[in-house]
Amino acid sequence: MALTDEAMDKIKAMIIAGELAPGSRLPKEELLAAQLGLSRNSLREAVRALTAMRILMVRQGDGTYVSSLEPHLLLETLSFASDVSQGRTALQLIQVRRLLEPQATGLAAALLTPRDLRELGDILTRSKSAATVEEFVAHDIAFHARIIEAVGNPVLSMLLRVLSTSTQRARIVRGSQARRAVDNAHRDHQQILDALRARDALLAASAATVHITAVEQWLATSLTDAPEEPLTG
Repeated sequence: MALTDEAMDKIKAMIIAGELAPGSRLPKEELLAAQLGLSRNSLREAVRALTAMRILMVRQGDGTYVSSLEPHLLLETLSFASDVSQGRTALQLIQVRRLLEPQATGLAAALLTPRDLRELGDILTRSKSAATVEEFVAHDIAFHARIIEAVGNPVLSMLLRVLSTSTQRARIVRGSQARRAVDNAHRDHQQILDALRARDALLAASAATVHITAVEQWLATSLTDAPEEPLTG
């Protein structure tokens, strides 16, 4: 095991054991290095890595602290995996999204306020006039995120955001004939919104399933037709 990995494991073990609580300040570098039996260089590298993972945070001029360790905060670091996902990895992420998002959409049917529903309608109106793929994708993400936020579970919201980032969505839209993909998405979004307005949880979940499954099927077909080609459009 590399020294940096060993140092990271030791710090994480202290957090898990409760020796370092969320929000607490780490001991001074020389003291912590001696306590863990590490060199100061190895400790510094471990702190940098754990900071990138949102496990630790550095306050300039104040020291290094354990973060809040909220799951949705830690999940943010996984978004890069979705950004660079290609081929079967992209398909697997969409499959997980299909398992989670329709159920969350169904739950939201009873929780969205009239104001929420108006905002969703406004998002769809703006998305229809989007001039670029990137602009459409921004509205697409806002539409789905607004629905999931109504469930009130930030872990679920972040997990679904990680499963389908703007980079991944833009790549899929471009790869699946952009104009047709956008038109189909508009139709699907309207069906989801209509079900939510009717407070029909089953219909909302079904509409979301159809919407996500269409993307999944396109990805699966692309892999079958050209298994060696990246899905970059």
